[in-house]
Amino acid sequence: MAKRVVLAYSGGLDTSVIVRWLADKGYEVITYTADVGQGEELSEIPEKAKASGAVEAIVEDVREEFARDYCLPTLRALALYEGKYPLSASLSRPLISKKLVEIAGKEGADYVAHGSTGKGNDQVRFEVSVWALNPDIEVLAPVREWEFRAREEQVEYAKRHGIPVKVTKEKPYSIDRNLWGVSIECGPLEDPWAEPPDDAFQITVAPERAPDEPEYVEIGFGKGVPVSLNGEKFSELHRLIEKLNEIGGKHGAGRIDMVENRLVGIKSREIYEAPGATILYEAYRELLSLVTDRFTHHRFMEFVPHTYAKLAYEGLWFSPLRNALDALTEKIGELVTGEVRIKLYKGSVTVVGRNSPNSLYVEDLATYSEKDVFDHTAGKHFTEVWGLPLKIYGRIRGRE
Repeated sequence: MAKRVVLAYSGGLDTSVIVRWLADKGYEVITYTADVGQGEELSEIPEKAKASGAVEAIVEDVREEFARDYCLPTLRALALYEGKYPLSASLSRPLISKKLVEIAGKEGADYVAHGSTGKGNDQVRFEVSVWALNPDIEVLAPVREWEFRAREEQVEYAKRHGIPVKVTKEKPYSIDRNLWGVSIECGPLEDPWAEPPDDAFQITVAPERAPDEPEYVEIGFGKGVPVSLNGEKFSELHRLIEKLNEIGGKHGAGRIDMVENRLVGIKSREIYEAPGATILYEAYRELLSLVTDRFTHHRFMEFVPHTYAKLAYEGLWFSPLRNALDALTEKIGELVTGEVRIKLYKGSVTVVGRNSPNSLYVEDLATYSEKDVFDHTAGKHFTEVWGLPLKIYGRIRGRE
């Protein structure tokens, strides 16, 4: 009986060559392509995969699952890797891995495969996620093993085997796009001193070419879930995110330029576009601040965003700690109900209004008008107790 393998398949040169390469080594290859909002036409994928040597090709629309089970928990955690990156590519890998394992079980495959290189983060995300779900399955990574050392060699192999890939002048950028954002690297971006060329960006306009008039959007949340945009209700979260990507991209919002620390130990200059995610992060952060007490808010912000981001970035999505953090963020998210008004203008995303039935803001306590009900005389005793440790410290040091 032939060995069966389920391959995460994009339809590009690498994964198309992988299909034939694995077939040549005696594997029956089943390809799996997930629609996570990459904005590409996927109807031709099955025909292309089979022409490359696949015995079966599966294409699945998982945009809502991606939005609900991966993007939303990350939003609730306000997780940004190194304080900037909203983890767009990082989030799709555990979902795809989950699907690979499920299909392998249904199809009787003992192997799954991916097209990641040996120095990227994705090899870790795919393999650790797969093993967390099925520790007995074997993961193949042909790009780490095969004989090809240059793109031209892959193109020649494709021609020789009749693999249908478009042989065009190679684009200078490596681009990974999904619902939550676009990752862009390589080419002129590899010089961290060089400003990114305009043609590197895929879904956002340059801020200087954005409209001269600001646009306001109002986002409604219900128990930690974005549910409306400008008064329009959305039953599908991925539709709301897609709309925010469109609006934010028009205003140049969500552009990120950073040198990040990859999991394998090297630094990499990365460009990201995440207009929808950026807007939602600003809105959620502001509403969370309005409805949580100071103790909860400070401890949350000190621990959860950084920890959650590292787990997602480093391929530990299916870890017990990430599951435990989800329980925490979901519980706190029950308070996050209300509306946030955001101003978009030439690349900036600014919160200009917020309200919630769970708001802890009390105007009569915050005001400096005649409505003020705060007991100012209590301030004297409060500062005396609050400052007592430093007062004692200063007295002792003064003696020294």
